[in-house]
Amino acid sequence: MSERIFVKLYIDAVHAGMVADMGADNWHTLCVLASFIDKDGTCYPSQEYLADRMGVKTREAANRRIKALCEYRWEGRTVVTKEKVRGKGQMFANNKYYFTEVSPFAIR
Repeated sequence: MSERIFVKLYIDAVHAGMVADMGADNWHTLCVLASFIDKDGTCYPSQEYLADRMGVKTREAANRRIKALCEYRWEGRTVVTKEKVRGKGQMFANNKYYFTEVSPFAIR
């Protein structure tokens, strides 16, 4: 059996209004992205993998959702940031996502 990992949600995100403010699409995207985070609040799933897990048809659709989430601000601060990372000899860059201190998720 595989190891069970839990993502912790800080309930203040709901009670303080963050979930309502960010809207359903951003919340959905954040929840899917959170399922990939490591103990440092970082993850790097592919756009194709995110599209599949979000239930959207294309990686472009997933990318639009990620872009909107990265542009979202709660009380003036970002919740998730994205960095393009290109390894030596790689033709294309990969995306690395960082959950900031205002993100309502942590790994446990």
